[in-house]
Amino acid sequence: MPVTTPLLDQVQDPTDLRALKPEQLRQFADELREELIDAVSVTGGHLGAGLGVVEMTVALHYVFNTPDDRLIWDVGHQCYPHKILTGRRERIRTLRQGGGLSGFTKRAESAYDPFGAAHSSTSISAGLGMAVARDLAGNANHVIAVIGDGAMSAGMAYEAMNNAGSRDERFIVILNDNDMSIAPPVGAMSAYLSRLISSRSYLSARQLMKDLADRFPKPLKRAAARAEEYARGLMTGGTLFEEMGFYYVGPIDGHNLDHLLPVLTNVRDASDGPILVHCVTKKGKGYPPAEQSADKYHGVTKFDVVTGAQAKPKANAPSYTSVFARSLVAEAERDDRIVAITAAMPAGTGLNLFQDRFPDRCYDVGIAEQHAVTFAAGLAAEGFKPFAAIYSTFLQRAYDQVVHDVAIQGLPVRFALDRAGLVGADGQTHAGSFDTAYLGCLPGIVLMAAADEAELVHMVATQVAIDDRPSAVRYPRGEGMGVEMPERGVPLEIGRGRILREGSKVALLSYGCRLAECLEAAEQLGAHGLPTTVADARFAKPLDEALVRRLVADHAVVITVEEGSVGGFGAFVLQYLAGQGLLDQGVRIRTMTLPDRFQDQDKPERQYVEAGLDAPSIVATALQALGAGEARDGSVMA
Repeated sequence: MPVTTPLLDQVQDPTDLRALKPEQLRQFADELREELIDAVSVTGGHLGAGLGVVEMTVALHYVFNTPDDRLIWDVGHQCYPHKILTGRRERIRTLRQGGGLSGFTKRAESAYDPFGAAHSSTSISAGLGMAVARDLAGNANHVIAVIGDGAMSAGMAYEAMNNAGSRDERFIVILNDNDMSIAPPVGAMSAYLSRLISSRSYLSARQLMKDLADRFPKPLKRAAARAEEYARGLMTGGTLFEEMGFYYVGPIDGHNLDHLLPVLTNVRDASDGPILVHCVTKKGKGYPPAEQSADKYHGVTKFDVVTGAQAKPKANAPSYTSVFARSLVAEAERDDRIVAITAAMPAGTGLNLFQDRFPDRCYDVGIAEQHAVTFAAGLAAEGFKPFAAIYSTFLQRAYDQVVHDVAIQGLPVRFALDRAGLVGADGQTHAGSFDTAYLGCLPGIVLMAAADEAELVHMVATQVAIDDRPSAVRYPRGEGMGVEMPERGVPLEIGRGRILREGSKVALLSYGCRLAECLEAAEQLGAHGLPTTVADARFAKPLDEALVRRLVADHAVVITVEEGSVGGFGAFVLQYLAGQGLLDQGVRIRTMTLPDRFQDQDKPERQYVEAGLDAPSIVATALQALGAGEARDGSVMA
């Protein structure tokens, strides 16, 4: 057997890739796939999507002159092969680690990442903007946006296509269809047709016929246009995209380099207008454990490359997500008006459990958070009790609907905000930092934060009972605190917190899951001779004003602690105190929030230390507020 010289080691960036011969690219793609599998087995992350675009990644960088040609990956969870290819192979095993590579495209990381993305359906809009900017600047580079069929379920993609289709900028969209939801069977005939209709001669002939048709009387012009549209629709299925103004090419086999290279070369050399290339791929391609998995190994922990077995950390307590889901199922058993809505995240939000039990009362609307919120508002308007389970970071995408369709009308939509606070390896794009601030400014809404998994059970029951206004409960990613769980949730009194520990010098008012750190800080402050009260606010809105007044009246220092941005719970407390004239009475108020910057990925516990929201930071804040710390007898401690 002849010895094959490895190619991956010869390629540091796409310039080296383009020095290879076309017949070498199959071997190169196989080596790239092996490197991807090995790297993600060490780091964990998104595997299936990257496996599905290995050949596409190779072909795009081979045909186009990146980074001068702008290559935009939608969402970005399929970008790991792209990162390996673009000078980041040596760091690929730092993926999603503290100080390492981001799990998504990131402008600050590489010139080959022209647009950062971790939320879906933005690539066509961004790409069109870049194409327009290119023409305004008089440049000649290409712009290519790669978007998956899942991301095409979001309205923003169609808004962008509608705009692009009405313009003349040269712009290429690659539709990565890995669900077979659009494509007919892909074979030699469709590949031949794709090469034919993407060729310069066909495009020129089509333009000639269009110019001639413009000279026809209107009835004949319309008939000619319809004839071509229907003929091409029969061959390729591209009518929808043609209707939106795109020239459609496909479907083609996204794993066959003999199909990809000539088609991409043809569309690269097309003279003008937007073109959509429809590639059919297989998520998890080339790694049997991923191909056979139900989710195609979309997101994985560290795993054994040979067996595909993923490392499963021992859980000390149930996850907040599972506690929410089971609590909602239990409530729905007793109330048939409860329905659940997810925006393409049934497993991520735990609603797959609800879906299994109540398939007719659970709705996955796709990547369409705007629609999800107004859909929920319609259900609420008709007397149902909709729970919209949406990650905090994704609800940002539907803010106008929350304001206009829910809050203004006072409709009792129940928002369950998973992934509140910092989220670890997914980093800044997925952090649930802002929901308290952006929801708290809305009149009439009820905002809650669960301090532990038992509190979450009660808060779900509270939301069920709220029938006259919208509400939201926030809870973090990961496992709970291991507290004793109630058999059934009991609705809480709206706008009332609780005191867990009494003291006389310092008061810590926690909103959310920093409560455990506050209790630990109280122990340490007590050891310094500073008796400390710890209270759980439970509600940011309506605020427990009586509790706040009591803490201010009875303590020298009051500190609010939350896993949210500036402008959230602490700001609400300060606003109330200022309005009541209570800031003038000598008490020292401090607010502890997430820092006013975007934090990179790391382990959550390290992120919170970096954010200054751990017990030692709380203690340091209290001592600083007291002037280096006042002992019980009034002396100053060192």
